Order: sequence, then structure tokens, then C-alpha cells
Amino acid sequence: MLGEIDHIEIEASDAEEIADFLKKLGYEELRTTEHHGESFELEPAAGDGPIFEIHTVEGEEVPGINHIAFAVDDIEDVTDRLEEADVDSIVGPYDVEATGRTITNFRDPDGRRFQVVADND
Repeated sequence: MLGEIDHIEIEASDAEEIADFLKKLGYEELRTTEHHGESFELEPAAGDGPIFEIHTVEGEEVPGINHIAFAVDDIEDVTDRLEEADVDSIVGPYDVEATGRTITNFRDPDGRRFQVVADND
């Protein structure tokens, strides 16, 4: 049902510092957005692997992995299948204008957030 990992969102104490660190490891900046104040999206220079989306923690957030997102072709179908499987806390699908994608969020039994994403081509 799910595709490859599309991206992993990391909440950092300093997003720019973590973005710079990933650049040292061979990642390249894909884009910055105003998501969560300022988010950095970085992809492997070779293009093989997930995107890291990084933002600075706010409020009561703590540094760590916020969610893992999987790429899908038909987000409506996948969302319907998640609902039929009685997966917890499904929100979506909805469009994210800043990234040009549609997403659906859901939670595992321990409450961790996962996401499926589809490009709006």
C-alpha cells in the first residue's frame, strides 16, 4: 500500500545548524519554506534517498523525528484503505501549497505520526 520513504521531518533546536550539518554529509538544499516558521528541505546529492525536512522546535515541541512520510501515487485510495483498516487519527488528504503536494497524516498505536504524500503534478 505504501511507497518508498519520501521524507523524514526532524524537529531541531536549530534548523539551520542541522541543515548545514546535512550539507556536510552530501545533502543539497531543495527548498526553504515558511512551514513552522522556516523549514529546510534537503535531498541527497545523488538523488537516491529520502528528503529531510527540518524545522526549529516551537512551544512545547522537543527535538526529534516528527514524522516519516511515504510516497504514494493515489492518495485518495491509500487514505480510504487506511480508514478501512481502522488506522488511528487519520487527517486528510489535504493540499500543502508551499510544497505542491497532498498529504494525509495518521498515527501508529503508540501515537507516532506517519504521513503519505502525493505530488500535485
